[in-house]
Amino acid sequence: MRVDRAVAVASVISISCVVAVVVWAGDVYAVLGDSDPGRLVSLAFGLVRTVANAAATVAVGALAFGVFVVPAPPKRAQLTAHAYAAVRLGAGAATVWAGSAVAAVVLSAADASGQPVAVAVEHLGGLVAATEEPKAWICSAVAAALVAAGARATLTWTTSALLLVPALAGVLAPVIAGHVGNGAWHDVATNAMVWHVPAAAVWIGALVALRGHLRRSGADDVVLTRYYRLTTWCVVVLVLSGSVAGVVLVGSAMSWSGYLVLLLLKLVACAAVLLLRAFLGRRWPLGVELAAVGLAVGASTGLTHLVPPAWSLGAPSPQETVLGFDLPDPPSAAELLLGWRFDLVLGLGAVVLAVAYVVGVRVLRRRGDSWPIGRTAAWLLGCAVVLVVTSSGIGRYASAMFSTHMVAHMSLTMLAPVLLVLGGPITLALRVLPVGPRQWVTALLHCRAARLVAHPALAATVFVGSYYVLYFSGLFGAAMRFHWAHQLMNVHFLVSGYVFFWLVTGVDRAPRPLPHLARLGLLFAVMPFHAFFGVILMNMQTVIAENFYRTLRLSWLPDLLTDQRLGGGIAWATGEIPVLVVVLALLHQWARADRREAVRFDRATDTGHDDRLAAYNAMLAELSGRKN
Repeated sequence: MRVDRAVAVASVISISCVVAVVVWAGDVYAVLGDSDPGRLVSLAFGLVRTVANAAATVAVGALAFGVFVVPAPPKRAQLTAHAYAAVRLGAGAATVWAGSAVAAVVLSAADASGQPVAVAVEHLGGLVAATEEPKAWICSAVAAALVAAGARATLTWTTSALLLVPALAGVLAPVIAGHVGNGAWHDVATNAMVWHVPAAAVWIGALVALRGHLRRSGADDVVLTRYYRLTTWCVVVLVLSGSVAGVVLVGSAMSWSGYLVLLLLKLVACAAVLLLRAFLGRRWPLGVELAAVGLAVGASTGLTHLVPPAWSLGAPSPQETVLGFDLPDPPSAAELLLGWRFDLVLGLGAVVLAVAYVVGVRVLRRRGDSWPIGRTAAWLLGCAVVLVVTSSGIGRYASAMFSTHMVAHMSLTMLAPVLLVLGGPITLALRVLPVGPRQWVTALLHCRAARLVAHPALAATVFVGSYYVLYFSGLFGAAMRFHWAHQLMNVHFLVSGYVFFWLVTGVDRAPRPLPHLARLGLLFAVMPFHAFFGVILMNMQTVIAENFYRTLRLSWLPDLLTDQRLGGGIAWATGEIPVLVVVLALLHQWARADRREAVRFDRATDTGHDDRLAAYNAMLAELSGRKN
């Protein structure tokens, strides 16, 4: 197999950078009061982490390249030869990723405990249970194995696209379990990494896949145009999110240090690629871009070995350790409405989706097509609800108070999804998007995974059953300890609510459309379980996630059980208004459908072409023939 020299040079640059950092840094463990596992363990873990990170980014980016960059056939059933080659590259990279992630489980356990590898292997189960990074590497290894097996076996575009979900989860896991998940402001740093890591993976992996594509097929204007369009946005996101996370990890300790030098080296390398692309266009050599990528990957991996300067500024408070910020005062109306802490995941996502929707509506109207103002209002209100409950004082106090958490939960599960599905975003996308992206949306809507997720029984069970599984087990208390788990919980609330109400009252056609009577029955079948959940909370005698709430030491919240019962009352009462909106919207849709059917029937009758009457006459003729 021919080796790409530029890729080899980039790999040497990354590895050299990591080795130099480990050798130069010396004993970084003493700063944290940890035991030193030895230079050999540190060096081995740095190299294995570099290989795992590089392979993971290639796997993600190669999949994205095969799915979104390489032109696909009109029906998007089977992958083209070039797309298949990119997906196979992703499968090979994922195999390397899985093996190196397994090795990283042992080495991270040894590194965290300050023990030699032999001792870490002997006590691996206990070390994994006691530390978070080995758990993250296990998740990464499982995701990599799934991607490797799926990408090697698939021939379809849809499966290749869906494999991006576990791939992105696997590449994120070790990052959010590392430095960004600790200390003051770790919530902001973690949110920034949710944008940073996927952007880096798509850019780097797509670049490697592009090199292989150009070697096989020569210059390809369509592929190059799509590649530059996709990765330019990735580099912009990478630089901006990396700067945010860097500010958090450096803090006010802005004196020159190895950490600050590596951080600036990484950001400058990425920004230089962006600027030189703008000046040189396609004359910009991809080999030089790969060298810059190698330097950025090496610097990024080296940063994980060093202690962030912000950690030397003093020990964080218990609330900063768990939440990322302090809550010295009880919530007031002014604090809930004006005490904003912008959520870079859901809050920014809501803003982006609102802007994209408005742009889509303007495109429609510019071309002379109409779009109902009610749908636009519903979508914008839904995005506003998501923004407010995640980024205002409600979002801040939801992390520390069960009652405020329940306000956010009900808003994300019941109120925002109802408004969002009434906006009809899929219909708008299908009318606005160009042919390629429109085909992507259509293919995903008609795939087996979408039909499974949108099955009424499954959607209803997940929608209401997750309440009981989450709160009446130890899962809620475990999830609240980590910002990433809290964010994942919020995403689950929003997505499960959206899928359920999409089936009940959504404007967009679902993969499994239901008649209006069945929709109404599904709604009324689920709502009693929701009300019963609130009643249980109001009558419980034990505190859910008590250890977590005690850890925060909120002096102004002495009675956790009373606050929990208030949360139960909120859960019981707040479901009524969204349900009323849903019933009214459903009855309105039902009436409109009946009017359309009546108009169609009258038109058919007037022209003498009534399909139902013809079918009835055909049935009578068939029965008459059987008697004869």
